[in-house]
Amino acid sequence: MTALFLLLPLLLPVALPPLARRALDRLTPAAALWSVTGCAVLLAGCAAVTLGLFVLLGLLKLPLFAALGELVHPLRAAPDAFVLPAAVASLGALAVCAGALVRSVLGQARAFRTARAETGDRPPAGDLYVVDSPRPDAYALPGRPHRVVVTTAMLRSLDGPEREALLAHERAHNAGGHHYALAAAELAAHCHPALRPVRDTIRLAAERAADEAAAASVGDRRLTARAIARAALAAQSARSVRPGFAPGAAGGPVPQRVQALLAAPRAPRAGRAIAALLVACAALSLVASVTGTAEIHHRVEVAQGDERP
Repeated sequence: MTALFLLLPLLLPVALPPLARRALDRLTPAAALWSVTGCAVLLAGCAAVTLGLFVLLGLLKLPLFAALGELVHPLRAAPDAFVLPAAVASLGALAVCAGALVRSVLGQARAFRTARAETGDRPPAGDLYVVDSPRPDAYALPGRPHRVVVTTAMLRSLDGPEREALLAHERAHNAGGHHYALAAAELAAHCHPALRPVRDTIRLAAERAADEAAAASVGDRRLTARAIARAALAAQSARSVRPGFAPGAAGGPVPQRVQALLAAPRAPRAGRAIAALLVACAALSLVASVTGTAEIHHRVEVAQGDERP
């Protein structure tokens, strides 16, 4: 049973990519964004804990670590032929994940400092920072205070109403705290390979949520769709310096976003079933991880002579 509890948190993330896509179809963009992000973070954490448990089991099978752990009886676990290879594989996976996380964090931090420095000495117009650049770009930059950064080339690419829609989109990102979801999705993607496609779904959900907020703000869905399409067309050949957690109107699959805005607004289809599946997936992973941890803790105490089998 312990092996089953330890395997579930490693297998359940495989079910999240299709569930995430269905959630974006069935739930409102904002609800899909946060429910999928929360599920992805929990699944990533449970997977990391499970890998750590496999490593611990393998170490306690070795005489040196068994002595350090004060084991007076053999640790009752799966056969060595399973535990030791699983421990080696888990240690390798954790090392790869840790390396990818460190590289990602350092790269995002450098990009964030560069983006903040680009606007740091410019007097803002409220939260708006206009950067004189031939590179069309616009994005929401988190921080204290939040900033909406737009280049002069992007402003020249749009007319007045389109600029208003574009800025409303970026302000919606900051108001909604979408950078938190994007940062969490980036970290989760490095903890389990199955969660990498979920990162793209979360990014699309953030853009769709900002699209809907901008359309409500300017009161014109077609105008918002046109502004997004023209901004994406202008920025397609430009290389942005913004970090990955700083969303921009030209991000994500723009044709899909434009199509959603041009469609007649309608209430989302009943999403109770997909929401229940997301909750069940996260809960099952958490229960399996906690149960596996408790079972291993019990077996270690038995091996130490502190408890009876």
